[in-house]
Amino acid sequence: MTANLLKPYALNNTINLSNRILMAPLTRCMADDNLVPTQLMAEYYARRAEAGLIISEAVIIRPDGQGFPNTPGLFSPAQIEGWKIVTAAVHKNGGKIFAQLWHTGRVAHPYFYGNGDADASVLAPSAIGVEGTVPRMRELTYKIPKAVTVEEMKTLVADYGQAAENAIKAGFDGVEIHGANGYLIDQFLHHDSNRRNDEYGGSSENMVRFPLEVIDEIISKIGADRTGLRVSPGAYFNMTGDSKDRAVFDLLLPELEQRNLAFLHIGIFDDSMEFDYLGGRASSYVRENYSKTLVGVGSYSAEAASSAINDDKFDLIAIGRPFIANPDYVAKIRNNEPLTSYSDEMLTSLI
Repeated sequence: MTANLLKPYALNNTINLSNRILMAPLTRCMADDNLVPTQLMAEYYARRAEAGLIISEAVIIRPDGQGFPNTPGLFSPAQIEGWKIVTAAVHKNGGKIFAQLWHTGRVAHPYFYGNGDADASVLAPSAIGVEGTVPRMRELTYKIPKAVTVEEMKTLVADYGQAAENAIKAGFDGVEIHGANGYLIDQFLHHDSNRRNDEYGGSSENMVRFPLEVIDEIISKIGADRTGLRVSPGAYFNMTGDSKDRAVFDLLLPELEQRNLAFLHIGIFDDSMEFDYLGGRASSYVRENYSKTLVGVGSYSAEAASSAINDDKFDLIAIGRPFIANPDYVAKIRNNEPLTSYSDEMLTSLI
């Protein structure tokens, strides 16, 4: 029933995957206090190298992008050296790995980067905050962000490009730009979080401008064949949906189609969710408007993913929490063996 998941897949002329099962990005908060990947992280990823492609946990591109404790970075020499150990371990076991490049935007917190200055700026498209507290550090409440200036956006674009170059230097096979799940790039794409009235907000054409500038900068540094993107057309995490969001993504998806990305990846926790303004599931909406390699995700079993691929709903499947519980997930699918069930206590260690 799942034989199609185990077939090779060519992303492009540069990268061939041994199967259609991707390890989804999974934030583990296990880097050291300098945000350097550890030996335990290298072993953790190496045990999962049979995935057709590993997408790393989200990796912050610069200090003010941090919104969770001990999330690894890709902006210092030490961090690059630490990732070299990880990528070498994955490659030694025959795997491929992309770095997911991340800036959390308005859910960053100056506790992590403010050097004691609790009033250090949090950057976002608009000065619209979110309610709540920082995951795993509930004593920290979110701050009202500062609307990023056009000059600051130019620096952010350059920093995304530098992080992509750093990823290749660290031995990654490519990068996935995190443009989903309510973080910085996604904040520009939704009316709830983007209330600007300059060239980066107001109209669909303006709202896609910053994301496309980031994508084009990264492509110019490492090539479209090594660049993937994750998107969340349906607003559902740390933001409220708006029917006008549909027009933004109606414009964005054809622009992405022209750029020949390695893949486009749906960012959603549960793909059974439906959005009125998208006419149903986010994955169905994207498939109807984007013809190139699409990665599905969102609580799929191997059997359900296999059926969806057979039905041309997407081309590849990203598996999340089951990969935490089953380092040998691919082998178990191949051998039709039962999977170990995921439980939250598994987040306390890297196994």
